[in-house]
Amino acid sequence: MSDTSATALLAIHTSALAGMGSVPRHFERWAALAADEDYPDADLGEELFRSYLAGGHEALTALWSRHLTAWDFTEVPQWALDCPARTDARRTAVYDRLRLGSDLRKALDEAVPVARIPGPTVITKEFSPWYTTERAAARSFYWTSYERKLRAKGWPDAAVASLDEASRAVVERLTDPEQAAARQAKGLVVGYVQSGKTANFTGVAAKAIDAGYRLVIVLGGTLNLLRRQTQRRLDMELTGQENILRGADVTDVDSLVGVDYVGDDEDWPEFVQHGGRPSALGAFDIERLTTRDNDYKSLAQGIRALEFEKREPARPLHDPANLHHAAARILVVKKNKSVLTKLVQDLKQIRGLLGELPTLIIDDESDQASVNTSDPKKWQQGSTERTAINGLLSQLLRLLPRAQYVGYTATPFANVFIDPGDDEDLFPSDFLISLPRPVGYMGAQDFHDLDSAIPWNERTYTNSQQKSHIRDVSEATGDRLQEAIDAFVLSGALKLYRASHGVPDGPFRHHTMLAHQSVRKDDHADLALLINSMWHQSGYSSAAGHARLAALWASDFAPVSEARAADLPAPATYDELRPYVNAARQRIGSGGQPVIVVNGDSDRYFDQLDLDFDRTPHVWKILVGGTKLSRGFTVEGLTVTYYRRTTQQADTLMQMGRWFGFRPGYRDLVRLYIGREEPFGRDRFADLYEAYEAICRDEETFREQLAQYAVVVDGKPQITPMQVPPLVAQHLPWVRPSARNKMFNAELVEIRSPGRPIEPASYPVSSAALKRNTQRWQPVLGTLNPEPVLFSNPPDSSSSLTRTFDALTGTISHGELVSVLSQLEWERPGHFDPHLTYLSQLDGTLAKVNNWLLISPRLAASTRIEARILGSRPLSLVRRTRQTGKTSFGRIASVEHRTAAQHLIDQAASAPRPDQEQELGIGPATGVMLVYPVVEGDSHSDVHAVVRGGAADPSKVVMAFTLIPPASAAGSDRRLVRFRAKNSRYAEEATVPTASH
Repeated sequence: MSDTSATALLAIHTSALAGMGSVPRHFERWAALAADEDYPDADLGEELFRSYLAGGHEALTALWSRHLTAWDFTEVPQWALDCPARTDARRTAVYDRLRLGSDLRKALDEAVPVARIPGPTVITKEFSPWYTTERAAARSFYWTSYERKLRAKGWPDAAVASLDEASRAVVERLTDPEQAAARQAKGLVVGYVQSGKTANFTGVAAKAIDAGYRLVIVLGGTLNLLRRQTQRRLDMELTGQENILRGADVTDVDSLVGVDYVGDDEDWPEFVQHGGRPSALGAFDIERLTTRDNDYKSLAQGIRALEFEKREPARPLHDPANLHHAAARILVVKKNKSVLTKLVQDLKQIRGLLGELPTLIIDDESDQASVNTSDPKKWQQGSTERTAINGLLSQLLRLLPRAQYVGYTATPFANVFIDPGDDEDLFPSDFLISLPRPVGYMGAQDFHDLDSAIPWNERTYTNSQQKSHIRDVSEATGDRLQEAIDAFVLSGALKLYRASHGVPDGPFRHHTMLAHQSVRKDDHADLALLINSMWHQSGYSSAAGHARLAALWASDFAPVSEARAADLPAPATYDELRPYVNAARQRIGSGGQPVIVVNGDSDRYFDQLDLDFDRTPHVWKILVGGTKLSRGFTVEGLTVTYYRRTTQQADTLMQMGRWFGFRPGYRDLVRLYIGREEPFGRDRFADLYEAYEAICRDEETFREQLAQYAVVVDGKPQITPMQVPPLVAQHLPWVRPSARNKMFNAELVEIRSPGRPIEPASYPVSSAALKRNTQRWQPVLGTLNPEPVLFSNPPDSSSSLTRTFDALTGTISHGELVSVLSQLEWERPGHFDPHLTYLSQLDGTLAKVNNWLLISPRLAASTRIEARILGSRPLSLVRRTRQTGKTSFGRIASVEHRTAAQHLIDQAASAPRPDQEQELGIGPATGVMLVYPVVEGDSHSDVHAVVRGGAADPSKVVMAFTLIPPASAAGSDRRLVRFRAKNSRYAEEATVPTASH
């Protein structure tokens, strides 16, 4: 095989695959056509092709990777309607259409594995498809340039295809820019904190302007620090050199006056190059109305900068004859009252043209400043004054009838709580898209052992995220600030070591530590002074300092890196690392100041900071600050975080998680020093690590439920964005989803839970109500059998759960159980109604449940206290406490009990066991109910106090339960929820029911 044959084969394959377009076709025929003129004698056999793949021919493998991945990701293609994207079935369909042999298929699978990553989750209204594959391919100038840029940055094919898919999901739900009738669409895109949302909206902007949107307004944060970061990113990856230069000669210094980036940005050569002015290449130019250093100002050249020339003056701008020849305008503006006021005033002067102008408004961090937080009571009293930014955005939407609004956030709760009945507000009424968790991203799951069953004493750096990355700060440990600073120096040294031993130093350009423990500026000054003093007393060049670092390296960094980064270069001894420690110390302490305080309120303040990650070659500093570094701004190279600030809002807390993000080449070095018992209010303490785990669960629950409801039923969406608010969960009592003035409420009518636990928590407090409820349970308790049954958890070598437990069991018919549940009282009226609505339909109306297996677990003999409940058999009483400040309990069912019950349900659905059905009476149409007589309290004495003569006082017992309906209780329509949504548009009605069919 000569180089010539390799070159020829690559050229033939390139031409053949390009000729197919977006549809895989008979490859041998297309290759023969491609070879016919230039390579008539080429060997087109599969054996030669396979040998090049096996030999690792990079260019050929990359070519096929791009095309196979694109076909793997294509959504609902006509040529593979029954084969879901990113599955073996889809890949097989591709191979079948290409007509490839089995050996070649195996070789391609090995060279280009199917990327089994999830796609975006989409909750949407029905919409008219207009952004077809053919239309997207016909006009793709800026998207193609952006795609090339991503590949040049090292993005793998699967990541590019995923971004292509997600950005397309947004664009196709906007209004067709060529459409005669003006229509606005509003949507929300939910990502993860520091997870690449900018990449997604850059892709959306590229596709939208290719399609015909001619004014793009990007709202880039509330400070120029954030706005400038966004402006540069768009200029670098979308606008490109030719549009920035606008004909200026890079070799003529005089012509470059006022031109951004040239000469003072070392990354200028990396800015996208289109190969000439786009307008000279048959496309159209992009004109920037803001620059890196200048936010939007009243236009010096007058309104002419916003005038669009029409090739056909008699036709509207949105007519294709005009639209695709007009230049696009892009503005990146702060969410600032004076800036937006100038923009609104300038737009008003255009008058008639605004009705013809397809506009895209992208709102980055859309839950900040954009949401109207005025008191709804004032609106009810006749006042309609909005908060400043919200009011200006509403004006923009009124002025631009063809404007499409797309919000981006990692913390969506404030947005989904916006009043959907307020047409001038920003509720995402048309679509809500949840982006998949990107490959390589470090999020909450990478810092928490969520639902891990491994006992703490058995957790290791290999099997525990917490043990690897989390360092507790508590009264027992002391403040550990010196250790955190040492960890920062040591991790910097390890980065330098890796860079000098073959790991590309791109990821190590910046190296930062963030210290955040208060919102008060005085506290920031004190902390910065303390860190600065500790730095100069740390003795990093002394024997004592090196001894301290050597001990930390041996006890922490060396074992963690061995467990989690064995493929990366690592020093064998601290002495081998020592020279790099000195180099790291010099970088961090350059200028005599290792600390930068970041807490100003003005752009002027931030302009004075040496904190421009884009223009500064290396930022190796400790950043002390608060809110200003907790929203939108990407702290590059963040490796060590010292975090001790409390807040009661989940979205605020999550946005402070700056330690989330991409950490290429140094994931194992990331450390989070976090407060486990921080003072919080009067005589209260907050475990911040627990708080982050709780809000992680809140957000994951939200995403999981979106994924469930995104399934289209009978060609129509199950739910629309207006019905999303009730899905928001709250796992920790003192951390609510968002600020009270951002929260919109909605009434949930039904929750269907086939095969999934239902566990109510808001039981009555009053003795009288508890007694009445207990009396209602009497017929249920009477069905329990006298002899206990031994239950086992399913085998799991990694689990620490109790393997077996005893329980009393019984069986009750579905009708009898629903009759009891329907009579129960709750502390919060209507608390159980959504579940009861579902359960009542399992009489055959929705699905059929025959009966329920009752399980009343018995505690271990050493801790068991038993009592009769209104004459029942002796039952184990369990202790539970209500959540602080709440009437609700936390989890009722023990994990091992719930696991065993879930196993019974799953087994009955998939592989029923005759012995279990005979012994326990559980089959495919049987649900499981765990029953717990609960006594409130923290000690055995609390339980003993309610027992007299072997009987429990029914007024002091909470009859609590967990239900798991059978998996078959799903209903043929597969719907999971029904809602009544509160909506100000129907002020005279308490609620407006949505369709339930």
